[in-house]
Amino acid sequence: MRLFWDEKQRAHRPAQEFFNGALHPAADRPERVDSILAALGGWEAPQERGETELLGALRAVHDPAYLSFLASAHAEWRAAGREGDALPYAFPIRRRPQELERIDARLGRYSYDTCTPVTEGTWDALLAGAATVLEALDAVLAGDHAFALTRPPGHHAGADYMGGYSYLNWAALAAVASGKRAAVLDLDYHHGNGTQDVLEGREGLSFASLHADPRTDYPFFWGHAEENGGNIRNWPLPRGTEADAYEAALDEACAWVAGRSPELLVVSFGADTWEGDPISHFRLKTEDYARLGQRLAALGLPTLVVMEGGYAVEALGANVAGFLSGFSLLHLGGAVAGSASR
Repeated sequence: MRLFWDEKQRAHRPAQEFFNGALHPAADRPERVDSILAALGGWEAPQERGETELLGALRAVHDPAYLSFLASAHAEWRAAGREGDALPYAFPIRRRPQELERIDARLGRYSYDTCTPVTEGTWDALLAGAATVLEALDAVLAGDHAFALTRPPGHHAGADYMGGYSYLNWAALAAVASGKRAAVLDLDYHHGNGTQDVLEGREGLSFASLHADPRTDYPFFWGHAEENGGNIRNWPLPRGTEADAYEAALDEACAWVAGRSPELLVVSFGADTWEGDPISHFRLKTEDYARLGQRLAALGLPTLVVMEGGYAVEALGANVAGFLSGFSLLHLGGAVAGSASR
């Protein structure tokens, strides 16, 4: 398993988010990265890729006008006399007009919640994330499994909207850029609504998700069982789900994925399924994650894992390391424990 990380992803440093009726310190803080970096060794930095190359890949997933918005949003916010991070407060209901002038209107046009601020360093971090994903994809296409440590997360981002701490969709980017028959399997606590939106109906691509029942949990308006059909399959699970029930659902998801005959597996992995996560309510334990990884490895597919959620910083590194250990022995804590390749 090859591991990829770009330090420039630290540039995204949101201070606050608004949810549940109040301002809170941002959950997606850079310390999440430190926990994972400390638990795993052998990291590789992606090669330098120009913005033109990165935008070319991103435009296969995201609307060009949305990408332009992300690149300029914080500068426009500051030019309007605002301080701090840019947050939306007004949202369209029935339609989303394209020609909008004020940054306040454009923030609402391209987002669906108030917990996804655009910071001074967001765009630079996003470009670094895209380079990390594409480098990891190259490694997988060359015959290795790979893990792209992506931050901020990606699976809530749609073709032309941000939300759920997500701005660009890493899993969709990898699936589309691969040029292969690809399946995305989302194992975050929250439904990957953006990935579903981007991939629904795309020939040769599939999306499956295990997640908290959206009748009780974010993102609420996507991921219900009745959305199943075509190349989309959802497994909503109740709060309090423990390992046995989660693994039974994962077995069903893996069987569905195998039935799609993919050539590539992309895993949106969120460790917010852990029992102590501060914003989630499943009850997986650290020792459960290796079994999940082993189940996916048993599919026998070239696999790219991208990082999504997981906000219990003290346990995050161990949970990620456990999951990845299911694919191969890793360099744990900087000590050589086995081979890095498939």
